[in-house]
Amino acid sequence: MLSEKPWRLDAVIQLMLALLLSLSLGTLVAAMVTKLELAQKLGGKNFASFCVVTLVFHASALVLIGFFLRQHRMTWSEAFGLSRGNWLRAASLAILLTLIILPIAWLLGELSVRILTGLHIKYEVQQPVQTLKATVSWGQRVAFGVIAIGMAPVVEELVFRGIIYPFVKRLGYRRIALWGTSLFFALTHFNLMTFVPLTILAVALTLLYEATGTLLAPIVTHSLFNAANYYWLLWQQAVAPGN
Repeated sequence: MLSEKPWRLDAVIQLMLALLLSLSLGTLVAAMVTKLELAQKLGGKNFASFCVVTLVFHASALVLIGFFLRQHRMTWSEAFGLSRGNWLRAASLAILLTLIILPIAWLLGELSVRILTGLHIKYEVQQPVQTLKATVSWGQRVAFGVIAIGMAPVVEELVFRGIIYPFVKRLGYRRIALWGTSLFFALTHFNLMTFVPLTILAVALTLLYEATGTLLAPIVTHSLFNAANYYWLLWQQAVAPGN
């Protein structure tokens, strides 16, 4: 079972507000960059904006989480179970969960599309997916892959599974911690198509964290999940370039 984390209410609130501020800062910087000629060199306004927002937010998040841990006088290893010795078991469970959750998520995604279509509810694919589909060079695609597979899983797992989930759980609301955090995770992606699949993914990642006690496991699963979707989109572009 996951050991209890001593996250303080004031520190958590400060972190969440700071993360929101960093996202706003990234959006502001991106808006400025898209007005410069540099945006064209980076691959167009949309791609430049995506890269700037993502990089500013993720870099800021890591710095802010570092300050958060210093407030609690904890190291990264102590806070997120990264010093636990049985990494092989954690990695094995992460790979196994990926193989199980991927087809379930894809099936739920397809079901969501059919339901939304049947209800005549307008929907769009995720903005990052639109950005990837608009890429034309392999340099852009590699940069996108680094962000989606390497950066996003680390930061998102630190925030949602590493901090928010243990904090709510410590208040005595185990079910709210599990489902509330998972729903919040899905909501932050701002997409109707992926809401249900991402909720189920988040639940699975949380249970994996509980089972292993190390955040390494959900990070690996999250990264592999993103990698599978990333390569699937690239394959679709290769066989149907117009889509």
